[in-house]
Amino acid sequence: MGTQRQHLTIAAVCEELEVARSTFYEWRAKGRAPRCIKLPNGEIRIRRVDLDAWLDSCEEAA
Repeated sequence: MGTQRQHLTIAAVCEELEVARSTFYEWRAKGRAPRCIKLPNGEIRIRRVDLDAWLDSCEEAA
């Protein structure tokens, strides 16, 4: 498999995490969201690898 980069929209991330867009922006304001990329046109993207790493960091010991 190639090293294809996947950049997700905020809408796609919110859908995957089942959270409201406002929740994502709140996390971002508090510095608790996954790393984001701001494109020259002002849109935000999240790399799949950054989202996966962020999810791993949220894991709690059972």
